[in-house]
Amino acid sequence: MLDRQVAILFKKNCKIDMKKIIGYRKLLGVTGNADLQELKTVYRNLMKNWHPDKFQESDEQKEEAEKKSKHIIEAYHFLVSIAPETRNLTLAEYTLTTTTSGIVDFDYKDETLFMKFVDGTSYEYFGVPKPIYIKLVNAPAPARFARRHIFNSYPYRVSAKVLEPA
Repeated sequence: MLDRQVAILFKKNCKIDMKKIIGYRKLLGVTGNADLQELKTVYRNLMKNWHPDKFQESDEQKEEAEKKSKHIIEAYHFLVSIAPETRNLTLAEYTLTTTTSGIVDFDYKDETLFMKFVDGTSYEYFGVPKPIYIKLVNAPAPARFARRHIFNSYPYRVSAKVLEPA
């Protein structure tokens, strides 16, 4: 059920990021149904084939392999971060942050909303339309607006978690 809801949200809200997601899936050769174990297996096999150390004959081949392996790594980490399994594992922490921690700062670029919280966590929300961002900026209580209109309406991923010094 949750997978279906995530898929519906992605279809509705992630026009720009869907291209990125589809491109990453195509690069790794996986479908939208790929679980974490399948992503890991495909990633490892691709890295075995494209690791720069395998291409010692020419600098051009080695440079191409470096670019390809960086792109593979980026695709793997992105797809793992938005996978329903990953989001289910962090749902309690996400709910706690979005309901109890205040918003420190937010930024917007290409339908992606970046939001930083008091507890040191940062999230990226994909497919957020510009009018929603403008309403967030102009809201008298941005945290309240975000709780009602953003946190549970758009696909997200953790972009950073800053640990407090001991």
